[in-house]
Amino acid sequence: MKKRLLFVCTHNSARSQMAEGFLRARYGDAFEVASAGTVPSSVHPLAIEVMSEIGIDISKQTSKHVEEFLDQAFALVVTVCDHAKEACPFFPGAREYLHVSFPDPSAADDPADQLDTFRRVRDMIGQWIDAYFAAHEENEERRAR
Repeated sequence: MKKRLLFVCTHNSARSQMAEGFLRARYGDAFEVASAGTVPSSVHPLAIEVMSEIGIDISKQTSKHVEEFLDQAFALVVTVCDHAKEACPFFPGAREYLHVSFPDPSAADDPADQLDTFRRVRDMIGQWIDAYFAAHEENEERRAR
């Protein structure tokens, strides 16, 4: 049975969307994943673009409000920005909470640097996903033996 996981960010437009896409693409056999925001907006076009560059399609994902998930059970709720950590409601059905802060790629000072900033943040998220969830899968395999 797949474990349910929720990524939470403020606008659910970039960081949490990219994390959702990475987890689904790389560890979707073990996890059912969703993302939400405390103040949802829409999926940022540059998030879609930079994920597409590495073969992960998040173009069908939508921005959702955390309130849609409050009555659902999750093995893990991960906040991926500091503001969301402070504003994130209590999820009665969450077994574990984790906070990992990634920079906001849409806050790049120079619009000309924004695409590169999205790529850097994408890569940071991907590296964290692989490190954390590969270790998680190894622990699950050890327990199963």
